[in-house]
Amino acid sequence: MGGVGQDAAMDLDHERCYRAVSSRDPRFDGAFYTAVRTTGIYCRPSCPAMTPKPANVTFYRTAAAAQREGFRACRRCRPDATPGSSEWNIREDLVGRVMRMVADGAVERLGVSGVAASLGYSERHVNRVVTEELGAGLLAIARTQRAHTARILLETTDLPAAEIAWAAGFGSVRSFNDTMATVYGESPTAVRHRRPVDARSPHADPAATHDQGGGPSGDSEGGSAPPPTGPHAPIRVRLATRQPFDAGTLLAFLGERAVIGLEAWDGQTYRRSLALPHGHATVACTPARGGVLAEFRLADLRDLAPAVARVRRLLDLDADPVAVAEVLGADPMLSPLVAARPGLRMAGSVDPHEIVVRAIVGQQVSVAGARTVVGRFVAQFGAALGFEDPELTHVFPSAARLGEVDPSSLSMPRARGAALVGVCKALAAGTLVLDPGVDRAGLDAELQGLRGIGPWTSAYVLMRGLGDPDVMLSGDLGVRHAVAALGGDDRARAIEARAHAWRPWRSYAVGHLWASLAPAQQPGTVDPSRRPGGEPPRSGGVDPPRRPGSEPTLAARRPPHASAQTRARGSRASQSQMSSTTESQGSPHAR
Repeated sequence: MGGVGQDAAMDLDHERCYRAVSSRDPRFDGAFYTAVRTTGIYCRPSCPAMTPKPANVTFYRTAAAAQREGFRACRRCRPDATPGSSEWNIREDLVGRVMRMVADGAVERLGVSGVAASLGYSERHVNRVVTEELGAGLLAIARTQRAHTARILLETTDLPAAEIAWAAGFGSVRSFNDTMATVYGESPTAVRHRRPVDARSPHADPAATHDQGGGPSGDSEGGSAPPPTGPHAPIRVRLATRQPFDAGTLLAFLGERAVIGLEAWDGQTYRRSLALPHGHATVACTPARGGVLAEFRLADLRDLAPAVARVRRLLDLDADPVAVAEVLGADPMLSPLVAARPGLRMAGSVDPHEIVVRAIVGQQVSVAGARTVVGRFVAQFGAALGFEDPELTHVFPSAARLGEVDPSSLSMPRARGAALVGVCKALAAGTLVLDPGVDRAGLDAELQGLRGIGPWTSAYVLMRGLGDPDVMLSGDLGVRHAVAALGGDDRARAIEARAHAWRPWRSYAVGHLWASLAPAQQPGTVDPSRRPGGEPPRSGGVDPPRRPGSEPTLAARRPPHASAQTRARGSRASQSQMSSTTESQGSPHAR
């Protein structure tokens, strides 16, 4: 049976879905849901419970569709905690774009009408298309997401019910109670009482009560709860992903590019600040069994769902590594690379606009140089973090703020500074839109129409900023050198032709090819002859050629603010993590 990504959603063929359920294959978790008519519950495909008879099950594309038919979530396998479907990152049709926006919390921020307008369709048309394919409308899907957020807060905090209802996006306590009963078949109080002892936040206020004024399952008519104030005590969320997952290499890649004040890295945990719809936040990501343990500190609890969604995108946690390996491993040239780096992920972003800025800054400079320049931007133009933190001081500068800057005042060539400011002005004005639901093909053309952005930068923004899994940088010199080293035809046209068989996972092929160059790099050095600093950008927005080997190894790129002990610990951790794999982003311009 092929991977999830290969088969889209398997078209819910009953026989094939049942085979996946019978084998308890976790690859299909999140791709579809199994509803058991005799028990009234729905499960993930890998549920450890006894497999029901084929005649007693129905399969649904979304949890919301199962709930709409009256099924509640299984308390044993917890289907709401599955990784998201990798299908939505592949698809470029309306449903795929809608689902990416739902995951980002767009329904909560904009409403259904706002989501439809941003996609250029009527609300009625969007709901009709989504309901026909997924079995539930946008509001029902968003309600499922709210219930999941509420369950996390009930199990990990001691916050009062009214604050949890508000933080999860419910308009009233009554709506909160009704939804939890529909989704989980029990009251919020019961959900909280069933949590394990170690699930309670160790930082929770001991004076806080589970229920106030009758509690979340009482008879309160609701009305909107007041917005909670913050920052709140840390909220720990285990972010699930499909296996295999090379978490150490991924976090090392991000950590080695950590910008002072914005990010921090100690060799084990990657931390950074976030600018979210209702305020600032920080997140600390540490590898854990089955995925990543993320600890959030939020100024406003309403930002928990978007914070989780953005960190999942940053860490590529909804990827289907088995489907990727099946496609790329079929190529004799890529097969050894795929076998050497199982579970390789492509680092994404928490904000596409940040990737645009970092990509432009990174043109023609080393990684260390780009990190220094971005650090100056953060300190000079970024807003101060809304609460105290021992390492993080600012959030990344907004597009509006950078769009106001005089290009000549930036510590970079004037032409490149003008390009950066121009892009940020377009983002601030809304003439350039970077969000999960954007039409990627149209965006590629828009980006290349802007001064200072050529094909490479545009493709890189799509790959990292928007998480497009099917970007092929056939003209990238790092890719070409890697192909040549593997005995392939390194002409761009030949690579493009060969890469047709790598669809829809060409971005991961680029990652493997870049990573294959890492062993040739010399620790602690940057080869000046390979640095593209002497090649000015060509006219017409074409990027300068990308050359491999222009960045030092992981241990050599330790952030300058790390202590000697931290650097040593980080170096040992990196060496351990990289013993059988290499860095997942080996390109000199993988910012």
